[in-house]
Amino acid sequence: MKKPIVSKKVVIPFILITSLFALWGFANAITDPMVQAFKKVLELSNSQAAWVQMAFYGGYFCMALPAALFVRKYSYKTGILVGLALYSLGALLFYPAAVTEQFWFFCLGLYILTFGLAFLETTANPYILAMGTPETATQRLNLAQAFNPLGLIAGLLVAQHFVLKKLQSDDIENYSALLEAKKTLIRTTDLLVIRDPYVILGLVIMAVFILIAVCKMPQVRDSGALPSIKDTFKVLGKNRKYVLGVIAQVFYVGAQIMCWTYIYQYAEGIGMNSGTAANYQFIAFIVFLIGRAIGTYLLRFMSAGKLLMYFALLAIVFCLTTIFIEGLYGLYSLVGVSFCMSLMFPTIYGIALSGLNEEESKIGAAGLVMAIVGGALMPKMQGIIIDAGGTAVDDLEIFGVSEVNFSFILPLLCFIYISWYGLKVFKVFEGEEN
Repeated sequence: MKKPIVSKKVVIPFILITSLFALWGFANAITDPMVQAFKKVLELSNSQAAWVQMAFYGGYFCMALPAALFVRKYSYKTGILVGLALYSLGALLFYPAAVTEQFWFFCLGLYILTFGLAFLETTANPYILAMGTPETATQRLNLAQAFNPLGLIAGLLVAQHFVLKKLQSDDIENYSALLEAKKTLIRTTDLLVIRDPYVILGLVIMAVFILIAVCKMPQVRDSGALPSIKDTFKVLGKNRKYVLGVIAQVFYVGAQIMCWTYIYQYAEGIGMNSGTAANYQFIAFIVFLIGRAIGTYLLRFMSAGKLLMYFALLAIVFCLTTIFIEGLYGLYSLVGVSFCMSLMFPTIYGIALSGLNEEESKIGAAGLVMAIVGGALMPKMQGIIIDAGGTAVDDLEIFGVSEVNFSFILPLLCFIYISWYGLKVFKVFEGEEN
C-alpha cells in the first residue's frame, strides 16, 4: 500500500504553509516584466535594467543563510513572520521610490523584499519535506510547489493589466526623442503605475502576517542539543549529491529567470510590444503549471533523477529551436521551455536534501535558497550579450542569428548540466540508496 503524500494529521498546517508558495510566486512573476518596464521608462540598456534581477535574486543569496540560522535557533513560525514582515516592508518602499524617481531606490525595495522571500523559502521548503515520510518527501514538495505557478499567473496578470498596458512610454514609438518636459511627465506617471501593485501587495502581506500570527502551527524540531554549524557544514560539504544539487539549482534558477525575463526582448526582436509579449509569458506560466501537475504525477511511478534528466533533455531541444529558428516559432519554443522547467526546482531540492537529518536539512536548505543567486548573475550576463551590438536587441548577428536569439545559449548550457545531474542521480546516488 502506497503511503499518503500528506497525512490527515498535518493537512491544515500543510495548507497554511503551501499558501506561502503562491505569495513568493506572485513576487517573482510581477518582477520579471519590471526589467522591460524600467528599461522603457528610465531609458536603460538591457544590462542596466538587469539590475532589477540582480537586486531581487541577490537578496536571496545574502539572507538565505542568516534566515536558516535564525530558524534553527527559534521556530518555523517565527521565521515565517519575520519573512512576511520584510516582504511587506520591501514592497511598501516602492512608495518613496516612486516619489524620488530613483532607480536604485526601487532596487533597494526589491532587495529588502527578497530578504523576506529568503526567510519564507528557507523555512517553508524543509518544513514541507518534514511533514510526512521521507519516501514521499519529493512528491509532497512538488505538490506544495504546484501552488507556486498560481501565484506566478496572478502576478503576471497584475503586471500585464495594471502595469504594462498602462505604461505611456511603451505606447510612444520614439520615446527618447520627446522634449524633456513631456518625457518627465510621462516618466512620473509611469513610475506611479509601477508603484501601485507593490504597495497594495505590501498591505496584503501585512494582513497575511496578522492571520498567521494568531494561528497555531505545530513545529517539527529535533530533540537534544544542536550540533555545531561547523560540523553540519562539513557533513554537507562531503555529500556529493547535495553539493552537485546546489550547483544544479544555481543553473536552474538562472535558466528560469533568463527564459522568463528575456521573453520580452525576444518578442521585441520580432516586432512585438510588451503588452502582447506578456500574453506569451502568461501562456508559459500555464504550461509551467500543467508541467508541474504532470511531473508530480509521474514521480509516483518514475525515479526523480531519471524524470529530471528527461525534462532537461527536452528543454535542450526547445532551447536549440529558440536560438536557431527566428520568428514566432522560436517564441513558441521559448514558451515550451517552461513545461520542462516546471519539475526542476522542487525535484532538485528534494533530491539534494534526501537522506539528511532535520538539522542538516535546515542548513542545507539555506544553500539551495542561496543558489537562487543564479537568477541574479545569469540574466545580467544575458543582458550583456544582447547589448553586444548596441541597445537594440537585434543589431548584431552571431553565428547567423540575432544577438537576442544567441543569448539563449546560456539557458542551453544550464540544462545540459541539469540533465547530467539527473543522470548522475539516477545511475549513482539512487542506486546507492536502494
